[in-house]
Amino acid sequence: MALVPYPGILAATKGDPDAMKTVLQHFSGYIASLSMRKLYDERGNAYYGVDEDIRERLQAKLMRAILTFRAE
Repeated sequence: MALVPYPGILAATKGDPDAMKTVLQHFSGYIASLSMRKLYDERGNAYYGVDEDIRERLQAKLMRAILTFRAE
């Protein structure tokens, strides 16, 4: 996977929504893998899936980190 271009990262740090979306899409697979949990269906059967609450929290943390990042 290609890296996010530096101008895109700078735009995201300044709050550009399209650039932020690009950065989030770049890390979506990694965030999904970190969000995998053992879940149970209504019959008690176990399966692995993405915990949406954890995924949303990780995305929010990434967005906060991007907005507070200061490039030199």
